[in-house]
Amino acid sequence: MANLKEVKNRIQSITSTQQITSAMKMVAAAKLKRAQDRITQMRPYSQKLTGILQNVSTALGGDVENAYGEVREVENVLLVVVSSDRGLCGAFNNNAFKKAISTIKEKYSYEEKHNGVHILPIGKKAYDYFTKRNYQVVSGFEGMFADLSFDTARAAAEHVMAAFKDGTYDKVDLIYNEFKNVATQILRAENFLPVQEAEENEEQSGAKKDVDYIFEPSAEYVVSELIPKSLKIQFYKAILESNASEHGARMTAMDQATDNAGELLKELKLTYNRTRQAAITKEILEIVGGAEALASGS
Repeated sequence: MANLKEVKNRIQSITSTQQITSAMKMVAAAKLKRAQDRITQMRPYSQKLTGILQNVSTALGGDVENAYGEVREVENVLLVVVSSDRGLCGAFNNNAFKKAISTIKEKYSYEEKHNGVHILPIGKKAYDYFTKRNYQVVSGFEGMFADLSFDTARAAAEHVMAAFKDGTYDKVDLIYNEFKNVATQILRAENFLPVQEAEENEEQSGAKKDVDYIFEPSAEYVVSELIPKSLKIQFYKAILESNASEHGARMTAMDQATDNAGELLKELKLTYNRTRQAAITKEILEIVGGAEALASGS
């Protein structure tokens, strides 16, 4: 059994750790509220704009050239993996990395064998992970969360769009955590480029083919203005989703760590009391034994 000093030192150490995890939970909760408000406001606009983009792409068909909708034979793939800059957020980052690896193995194994898979990490954890494993990493955007805004996300989106447009990459996928609630994040692996046309079911396919869209001022203007803007919004939304998910995951992880520290403290205090009682009992027995020895000697 450990002595009193060792148990007392452990109690003090875990108490300090519990105070830190509790404080980190509060900080994550405050950041989560702001991040949740941002993504809640962004979602309706992004979803509507994405729907319009798909419908317009379907309506245009091949009438107007759309550089971002060109379907090519896939030789070079870019995976945009969104992680966090910091740890202590449970399995948040590892889940994103596993999703990226599984996507490569399932969809792009041929391209991987021919060095055609590239990674653009958003977040320092993703940059460190894929760099250490010798993937072809596109650097320059891993520190985005230090100053997260639409301007910083737009710069990364424009880089990706330009690389697709000039033929550097034939396909671009986004891998990120979608925020559902504080305790739940949904992993997403979505196509980003080329722009996909709206999906049609059997009931709607006939109706969609009969729709004749009127473009104002022109179809060319819609392609040149609306589609790039929609792509940048879609990219920014994925980053905001991941940012909110990160704070939710960290808040949950720190809450569990605080609870675990509390349980451990209960066990240590019980051990401390038992050890203290055993030491007191031993001292009493020694005193009684000494007194009896003195009495018998006299």
